[in-house]
Amino acid sequence: MVTAVIFDFGGVITSSPFEAFARYEAARGLPANFIRTVNATNPDHNAWARLERNEIGTAEFDPIFRAEAIALGHDVPGADVLPLLAGDVRPGMVAALKACKAQYKVGCITNNVASAEDIGWGSSVADILALFDHVIESSKAGVRKPDPRIYLMMCEALRVAPADCVYLDDLGINCKPAAALGMTAIKVVSEAQALADLAAATGLQF
Repeated sequence: MVTAVIFDFGGVITSSPFEAFARYEAARGLPANFIRTVNATNPDHNAWARLERNEIGTAEFDPIFRAEAIALGHDVPGADVLPLLAGDVRPGMVAALKACKAQYKVGCITNNVASAEDIGWGSSVADILALFDHVIESSKAGVRKPDPRIYLMMCEALRVAPADCVYLDDLGINCKPAAALGMTAIKVVSEAQALADLAAATGLQF
């Protein structure tokens, strides 16, 4: 029985930053997926992880990320990467969020940075975030996905059991702990696929 639907933000409500990463890499002759490789190296303690837990600010992130990139063979300033995170809002997902809100509790768990201005988030994002019953931002909570604690924090805030939740995320590594806790986890590959899987999980039509 579904009582709550929990969404990731970037890559679910908005287009994936990986698309912007790929454009940046192609324009600068970098290997495909290089930025993701930097982010996946020492993933719990690298610049990216520390930024999303708000242990460092964006000014500190710039040289630390750059040093990590150089160590892997290419010079990429952290300041170049931050604006690539914003993504484009997916209207179909926003409509689905509203439909879910009419029937269920809705939450958002997002790994983000403390300064929205650094990634180009505007007022439209604030309006969407206001639709959720509860939002957990890694930069404010001091914990980030895939740490299981952040999913349990959301369940506690919404007063629901994990087994009664549907969870959507574009990263498999973030879906795994949700599924392990008993949530119905949907890995978002595209908007159309996500809407179809969400409809199947909830019985709603989008």
